[in-house]
Amino acid sequence: MPKNQTKSFKNPFKAVTKKKKKTKQENLRHLRNFKKNKSHSSHSFIVTLSTRIFMMIHVFLLLSLCFSDYGFLPVASLGINYGQVGSNLPPPDKVLGLLSSLKITKAKIYDTNPQILTTFANSNVELIVTVENQMLAVVMDPQQALQWVITHIKPYFPATKITEISVGNEVFTDDDTSLIGYLVPAMVSIHGALVQLGLDKYIHVSTPNSLAILQESFPPSAGSFKSQVSTTMSQYLQFLANTGSPFWINAYPYFAYKGAPNNVSLDYVLFNKNPGMVDPYTKLHYDNMLYAQVDAVVYAMFRLGYSGIEVRVSETGWPSKGDPDETGATPANAAVYNRNLLRRQMRNEGTPLRPNTKLEVYLFALFNEDMKPGPTSERNYGLFQPDGTIAYNVGLSALSTTSSTSSSSSSASIFLTSSADKAAKMRYQSLVYWMFVYLLAFQVLLRQH
Repeated sequence: MPKNQTKSFKNPFKAVTKKKKKTKQENLRHLRNFKKNKSHSSHSFIVTLSTRIFMMIHVFLLLSLCFSDYGFLPVASLGINYGQVGSNLPPPDKVLGLLSSLKITKAKIYDTNPQILTTFANSNVELIVTVENQMLAVVMDPQQALQWVITHIKPYFPATKITEISVGNEVFTDDDTSLIGYLVPAMVSIHGALVQLGLDKYIHVSTPNSLAILQESFPPSAGSFKSQVSTTMSQYLQFLANTGSPFWINAYPYFAYKGAPNNVSLDYVLFNKNPGMVDPYTKLHYDNMLYAQVDAVVYAMFRLGYSGIEVRVSETGWPSKGDPDETGATPANAAVYNRNLLRRQMRNEGTPLRPNTKLEVYLFALFNEDMKPGPTSERNYGLFQPDGTIAYNVGLSALSTTSSTSSSSSSASIFLTSSADKAAKMRYQSLVYWMFVYLLAFQVLLRQH
């Protein structure tokens, strides 16, 4: 073999070894670059993602501000009683506008006034209507009940959102004791008519009851019904259980305070801050009388063997004026009671016994009704005067007032701006502010790293 060829000969194993080292170095370099690029890519991804999240939250907050009237939403569990025993009440179309401005979407009337039912058609207000006490003996007859529903309900439903029929009002404690015997048969007949017409899935049947049906109400766990109504009460509760309808109670802590102002704490009945009371048997704490009254009804039903029926408040309120012997009937107390009740409703609270079930409440009443008989307080439970002006300041502020050309009376277009709303709005704005600050700081921190 020529010598020069020998010199030029290279060890193939050595060459391969060097090539392998070079490849390993390149791999290490590629790996470092990959990790660097991956880190940079991850950083960019996080920055991009945080920016998108930031923008999404920004858009969401703006939309929520626009579509929630600056953080205020209607209170789903709050309704109001729309009585009509007044000489100069506004017409139904004005009342509907008033309810809309108040953002109240539930109301109860004490009859089936066709003008109201027609006016409230295609609105967002749900209505409870009433079979008057004097009609109970008539609608006991299934055929009469069917005719009543065909005449008073079917022409208006579903355009008018009738959600319930109250059969009578405070029948168990009415002066006419014969009504008690008519009650359950009348309810069964009205419900049967709804079934026949295919409306029972949409419209419940029940009746409002006075708290006077209780033999005992304190402490709440001692709640029991009066013995003279227990037989009919059991039949009534069985009807509610069978149909899934609620038990309605008219509960007025005002009456307890008026009857014993020296023994009942005013703060306790007004929902103000107070030590409250502890039920000695259940150890549940109550900081207001309304919730204690509701739970007393629940315990009374327990004693008759019924535990799954929802209790709702068909009436509660406080008079702004009364006779000399009607202690506590003042505009100030009425404003505090209703304002604090509204705060509770905005929280969707339940009672101590049923904390996870929001308590549905209908405030009494929308108007002062100057033609109602009885003591002065009976004519002064309204948030508004019969002419539509505000009766007292419960946190309802007038946005505009228009004078009638035919009289000196005025009507106010109002919007709910209670102190509870203002506090909620401030908390909402504070939350928005700190969310923006946090997200901005987060973005700066990411860009620095």
